[in-house]
Amino acid sequence: MSVKTNFLKEMSWKMFEDKKKETDLVLIPSGAFEVYGPHLPLGSDTLVSVKIAELVAERVNAIIGPTLEVGDSAMLDVFPGTITIQPESFKAYLTDALRSLRKWGFKDFLFINTHLGNVPIIGQIAHNIQRENEVRCAQIDYWRFIKSLDKGIIESGDLAHAHASEAGTSVLMYLYPHLVDTEKWVNEPPKSNDQFSDFIQYNNYDKSTTSGTIGNATLGTKEKGEALVNRSVDRIVQFLLQKWHIKEKNSVIS
Repeated sequence: MSVKTNFLKEMSWKMFEDKKKETDLVLIPSGAFEVYGPHLPLGSDTLVSVKIAELVAERVNAIIGPTLEVGDSAMLDVFPGTITIQPESFKAYLTDALRSLRKWGFKDFLFINTHLGNVPIIGQIAHNIQRENEVRCAQIDYWRFIKSLDKGIIESGDLAHAHASEAGTSVLMYLYPHLVDTEKWVNEPPKSNDQFSDFIQYNNYDKSTTSGTIGNATLGTKEKGEALVNRSVDRIVQFLLQKWHIKEKNSVIS
C-alpha cells in the first residue's frame, strides 16, 4: 500500500525524492505552547498552524517541513504549562532548518505562523535568507491575517480576535472539536482600558486577564470556525497560485 502524505517527516527518502521533483515550495508551521484560555489546549497555536499547512498542501504542490512547536512566550509564562524559547534559540534552530531545506533545492518558503512573538524573528530570518540566496519568503501571521476575512462571521468586534476569544475558539472548535472544553469557556473583557494603549508596553499577561482569555469565547461556534478556516485557506492558495505561480493539484486529497 502506497503512503500519501505532504509531511516531510512522514516520507521515506525515496518518497521525498519523487515529491521534490514536483515542487520547490515548503510550508513551515510555527506556533507556541502557552495559555490559551481555560477551555483550549496549551498547544492551540501549533495545532492550528499545522492543520492550516495541511489544508493548503492538499490544494497545491507543496511539502510541509519541520514544525517549530514552541516560540517566545515569555510574557505568558506566569500561567502554568507555558513553555518559552529564547528568540536567539528559535532563530538559530529555524536558520539551520532552512539551510537544510535550501540544500535539497527548495526555493519558496511560506511560514504559516500563529504566534505573534514569532513574527519579528521569522521576518529577520526571511530577509537574511532572501539576501543570501535566490529564494522567496512570505509569512502569514494567522490570527491577525483572518481579521480581514471575518466579515459576516464574527459578532464581538475587535475583541473577537483577542486571545482565545470568539475567532480563535471557533477555529479550534472546527479543527479540533475534541480538544475544546465548552464547560470552561469564559467571557472576560480586558482587566482595564489603558489610556496609553498607543505605547508598546511589556507587562506580564496576568495584568490583562485572569483566565488567559481576552474577549467572549462563548460566542465561538464550529460553523464560524469553518468559515474562517475556509476563507483563510482560499486566500493563501490564491496568493500561491497568482503571486508565486505555484501549481495547483488536480484534485483535493480527502
